[in-house]
Amino acid sequence: MKKIGVVLSGCGVFDGSEIHETVITLLAIARNGAEAVCFAPDKTQADVINHLTGEPMAESRNVLIEAARLARGTIQPLANAKAQELDALIVPGGFGAAKNLSNFASQGSVCTVEPDLVTLARDCHAAGKPLGFICIAPALLPVILQTPLRLTIGTDVDTADVVEEMGGEHVPCPVNDIVVDEEQKVVTTPAYMLAQRIDEAADGIEKLVSRVLGLCADA
Repeated sequence: MKKIGVVLSGCGVFDGSEIHETVITLLAIARNGAEAVCFAPDKTQADVINHLTGEPMAESRNVLIEAARLARGTIQPLANAKAQELDALIVPGGFGAAKNLSNFASQGSVCTVEPDLVTLARDCHAAGKPLGFICIAPALLPVILQTPLRLTIGTDVDTADVVEEMGGEHVPCPVNDIVVDEEQKVVTTPAYMLAQRIDEAADGIEKLVSRVLGLCADA
């Protein structure tokens, strides 16, 4: 059974992993006969947002502990992840990708990415293992891989411009589709960068998971 690493960034769209995107990803991995292996950085979140009001809250939360909610407790610190134990890597979106896995939300094109994620993704890539990045997470790819690659965050012009500034080739993409860089074995989809409903997000994410697993088979 193929083992697919899933890197989470908390729990909740505004300060962690987008919950719908994560659950759809985990479900699609299982339905494709593979096993999801979840990881998250063991560190304090950049911020905590009240998801009812959208306002910041005066409290502190740990990314790994929050992400464990999504993984039903079956999750490991990102520092423990080893590329040789995985067949592929998928990173769902949510503001946590731009706040906790990186500082893209505040720094844009000059952002840095969580070192443990950089190491894991580069090791997977170097071993010819496919990467799937969802929603805003693809914006981290030019920093992580530092090689020309085709990717999408949907159709948001401002974010696409930043991605191009960082060295990526942005490809506009509808919500229900994916962009595949065959040479780099990188698959991306817009999900909630464009989705208005959960089923719209699911269409693209299910295609992404299927293609990532197909690229595993090609390895």
